[in-house]
Amino acid sequence: MRFAYTFAMTMNLEAAINEWHASVNAGALMRSAAAVGNPVVVLGPKGAGPITPSQFADWVERSGIRLIPRSWHPISERLMVVEQDATWPENQQPTRVATVFRVADTKVTAALRLPDLRSALELAYICREMAASE
Repeated sequence: MRFAYTFAMTMNLEAAINEWHASVNAGALMRSAAAVGNPVVVLGPKGAGPITPSQFADWVERSGIRLIPRSWHPISERLMVVEQDATWPENQQPTRVATVFRVADTKVTAALRLPDLRSALELAYICREMAASE
C-alpha cells in the first residue's frame, strides 16, 4: 500500500512541475498563475520571498524565461529538484540552473532557482530536514 501512495504522490509532484514548466515556457500568463499556490515562494538572482500568482505571472511575462528540464531529482513526497537549461530573450545561449520545487496538491508552492545542481540539492535536503523536524 505504501508503494501505491508514494507512486501517486510522485505522479502529483511531477504533474504539477510539468504544468509549471509548460505554462512558463508558453508564456501563458493565466495558466502560469493557475499553476502556483497563493502565495508561491520564489528565489532567484533578484530576490526571494512569497509572491501572489498574479505577481508570478507578471514575472513570467517580464523575464521571458524558458526552462527546459534536463534531470529530475526527487527529494521527498513534496520536494523535487529539476536541473534545467534556461534561456532569455536577450540571451538564447542556454545556462544550466537548478530549481527546488515544492508542491501541495496540484500547485507549485515554491520555486527556488539556484545556479547549479549541487546548490539546489543542498538547499532541498535542508528544506526536507526542516519540514521533518516541525
